[in-house]
Amino acid sequence: MPTVSRRKSITVKIGHQAVGGSSAILVQSMTNTATEDVLLTARQIEELALAGSEIVRITVNTKEAARAVPKIVEELSKRAIDVPLVGDFHYNGHILLTEYPACAEFLAKYRINPGNVGQGSKHDENFRRMVEVALKWVKPVRIGVNWGSLDQQLLSRMMDENAKKKNPSDAHAVLLEAIVESALQSAALAESYGLPSDRIVLSAKVSEVPDLIDVYNRLAQRCQYPLHLGLTEAGMSTKGIVASTAALSVLLLSGIGDTIRVSLTPQSGGDRRQEVLVCQQILQSLGLRSFLPQVTACPGCGRTTSTFFQQLAERIEEHVQIQRQEWQKNFIGVENLKVAVMGCIVNGPGESKQANIGISLPGTGEEPRAPVYVDGQHVKTLSGPTLFQEFISLIDNYVEKNYARKSDESEEPVGKRNER
Repeated sequence: MPTVSRRKSITVKIGHQAVGGSSAILVQSMTNTATEDVLLTARQIEELALAGSEIVRITVNTKEAARAVPKIVEELSKRAIDVPLVGDFHYNGHILLTEYPACAEFLAKYRINPGNVGQGSKHDENFRRMVEVALKWVKPVRIGVNWGSLDQQLLSRMMDENAKKKNPSDAHAVLLEAIVESALQSAALAESYGLPSDRIVLSAKVSEVPDLIDVYNRLAQRCQYPLHLGLTEAGMSTKGIVASTAALSVLLLSGIGDTIRVSLTPQSGGDRRQEVLVCQQILQSLGLRSFLPQVTACPGCGRTTSTFFQQLAERIEEHVQIQRQEWQKNFIGVENLKVAVMGCIVNGPGESKQANIGISLPGTGEEPRAPVYVDGQHVKTLSGPTLFQEFISLIDNYVEKNYARKSDESEEPVGKRNER
């Protein structure tokens, strides 16, 4: 896979994390609990962090929420969770950050929406007060524009200016440019109040894929601030995952983006961690980062013995998922492991040879034997009722033999030579 050339951006420190510059693209998520509920919010932050979220944003919308922030950080410390928390402020952030200094101190970053800080003269004054708090506590700020809450005064002015042109643009084009201008003008305003450029991150979220790509390409060409990517209101399930993947992949492969979030609407009682796993899979599928061992499995067709093949692929995927935390705790580089579970002779042997370890199951009418390949070499042929357990043992043995234990980090992991 070709190396993606990242756009040049300023490096910003968010807690112990570095964003932008040559730093890794980070996964971000957001809680959906009432922040006032300290234990519930801390538990969800813990879940998100353990799933791999490297920055977590929380809503700070009330006095009770502001009071809860230091208690949440204290609770996370008890649980040995060290993840930067971002406070999401709308409408009253200037009040909460100044009246509750402990909240301002314990947050790692503030998210300010320039469309929701006030109208007229209050806009700049409220924005300035938030920036001054960031200066006092040496905190970075994400200026997060959202087309659902865009600065209407800016938009109206730009619409009026466009109407006077000899060849005016259509209203939608003006809207997109207003989003970009809101982000850039707000960043310039923050700098005029003394906030250094290396404490500013920008985002400009919309909910349509082509628009998101358009807006971020404009931003990338016109500034060097780190950019946080994500569709706003991406949607539920398949729609949200597909739309987010489509938009983020285009931008990331263009070298644009320093942090990402997939804003999925969870089903009732659904797992909030799904948005973290989708982010990880996007980055890993693009070859930008590795988070967990990957299982490649064919979709099945009329040649495959569907029930057995599907059950085996599912059980192997489940085993890898269960083992991955233990593996990553003990072995260096095991997140790069690739396992293949294939269903017939057409692509089975070839695909299995491309993985670190792969098995080619017999299809309909084929001899009931399953060759196993390790680093491209046929090492064994399995059959019978113990096939699953034998293949699982081979995977476990492969990890033991090919990845150095973290107790001896000076030793280069053999598995590094097996990355494909």
